[in-house]
Amino acid sequence: MNRLDTRPIAPIADPQWEAIAAIPIADEGAPLHPLSLAGAALRTHPIYYVLGVPGAVPECLVREAVYRRLLEVARGLPEGLGLVVLDAWRPYVVQRHLYDTLLGMVEARYADLDESDLRAMTRAFVSPPSTSMECPSPHLTGGAVDVALCDADGLLLDMGSAFDEARPASNTVHFEHYGDDALSRTYRDRRRILYHAMRDAGFANLPSEWWHYSYGDQMWAWYRDAPRALYGPTGPDTLEARWRRSLGQ
Repeated sequence: MNRLDTRPIAPIADPQWEAIAAIPIADEGAPLHPLSLAGAALRTHPIYYVLGVPGAVPECLVREAVYRRLLEVARGLPEGLGLVVLDAWRPYVVQRHLYDTLLGMVEARYADLDESDLRAMTRAFVSPPSTSMECPSPHLTGGAVDVALCDADGLLLDMGSAFDEARPASNTVHFEHYGDDALSRTYRDRRRILYHAMRDAGFANLPSEWWHYSYGDQMWAWYRDAPRALYGPTGPDTLEARWRRSLGQ
């Protein structure tokens, strides 16, 4: 049985988006792979498709290196715990919908703030939609994933805030500083287990979201001090693309 790693999570610097956007990308074109192929070793629950978000796909797609690292995490968790992937590669239309919807809600709630503050608040939970080769939205690269812990029966564990809940409690280290009751300590320890398992497998965490991790994108490169990102914008292979390749077009 693997040990529970409940070491405290050290403070995580806020991302410097301008510096992240300037990191070069050296994408060798690795394809996307469906995580459903992992079978019982790893659970997937494509949350945006389940919730009926327009354009969402019924699969969690990632690059091969991400696929293998997620399996490493899942297999290394202590008995009774499992890893669930809620979202991975995300179509542009979904990114656009999520960003515009949250921005509209933030604008309605904080009408007294200026535009830059409103967009900064939105960006803490949803990246601006971009298919740019120089600076794509993280989930468009196949390197970003949203993950959670589950019990032995596959039920999601309460992590102290719900996935995609846009409030301070969603910050990865929130329970390192707030709440000293037994329930808060449970949330803290669950986040610690997830964080250290993902970090040890090479991932980087977005500190405003306990569920968001990435490998190979520009944010990962910035947090892991890599000279370049490994993944740019991509998408699933299509039948038409395969035919074009076979015909030399």
